[in-house]
Amino acid sequence: MHKRYLFIILAAALSSAGVAQEPLRVALAGLSHDHVHGVIQGFKKGEVNIVAIAESNQKLVQRYKQRYQLSDSLFYPDLASLLKKHKPDAVMAFNAIADHLSVVEACAPAGIHVMVEKPLAISVSQANRMAMLARQFKIQLLTNYETTWYASNQFVYKKVIDSAAIGDIRKMVVHDGHQGPKEIGVSTEFLEWLTDPAKNGAGALVDFGCYGANLMTWLMKGQSPIAVTAITRRIKPDVYPKVDDDATIILEYPGATGIIEASWNWPFSIKDLEVFGTTGYVQAVNNNTIRIKEKANNMYSLLPVTQPETAFAGYLPYLTAVLKGKTNPGQDLSSLENNLIVVAILEAARLSAKEGKRVLLNK
Repeated sequence: MHKRYLFIILAAALSSAGVAQEPLRVALAGLSHDHVHGVIQGFKKGEVNIVAIAESNQKLVQRYKQRYQLSDSLFYPDLASLLKKHKPDAVMAFNAIADHLSVVEACAPAGIHVMVEKPLAISVSQANRMAMLARQFKIQLLTNYETTWYASNQFVYKKVIDSAAIGDIRKMVVHDGHQGPKEIGVSTEFLEWLTDPAKNGAGALVDFGCYGANLMTWLMKGQSPIAVTAITRRIKPDVYPKVDDDATIILEYPGATGIIEASWNWPFSIKDLEVFGTTGYVQAVNNNTIRIKEKANNMYSLLPVTQPETAFAGYLPYLTAVLKGKTNPGQDLSSLENNLIVVAILEAARLSAKEGKRVLLNK
């Protein structure tokens, strides 16, 4: 047999057998978002190849160099100089939400895919420009949420949407929050922009409200709510003088209601999702536990669940699967279409809280 054909057959066999492929080559835009630790830890384990990092804060650079024994050659003062030397498979943004637009403006014309930390953008106008660039230059523009990779949330979707096991959705409730970013000890650099309305957009309303908006948009199959009503509070003005630290957001759909409770004032960390249907109820209690009650049953069942799909085990497997054409974002939790709606919901919530009125969407 000709060597070339033998090589092709061998490569196909290795691929079908699940042999590990070369990890993605990524660059990082910023280090000020504490979630960056996850991708650097993945790099140290060989799960991803970080080819370069753009960060202007030299104090921050030195801290990461020392903590992870990173080479000086990885670092660039800005994304523009980094992209002159490298063309990674994707750029992952770990900077302020207001800086996501500049990352896409730099990457899209070069044909480089982008994944940002939640939410997608600080405003609808920025989100729309990012979407225009992504579509024009045919790049993937994805948003990473911790809750996307919860096996429990994937189970809820399959139970509620794919199996229709609890009937039509009537109410969704999402709780997301913790004691507060300062109280749990986030880094100084993260806290600085997280509590600046010009860089983050708001406080708890954006930081934790985006999770509920993301999940509800997913469960409603990409449908925008009719209207948004929000109440925000500043319970700790001495700690968070510029932004809200507690928000309640109500989303109105034609046949359902969504309630998002986001807070920096709770006595513990929580990320859960409840869905009430016409014939039953299901709750993602945490990342791997489900609580369910169907009409025929008298008792609640508490069940452990595991992640069924490799692509949804985490953002690195997911990003790899998308860029290698093994999965299509469609309307899923990381998709551009979902996250444009999320930004619209958050902007309407800010306006509602400011003006004390119900805000209609798409009017």
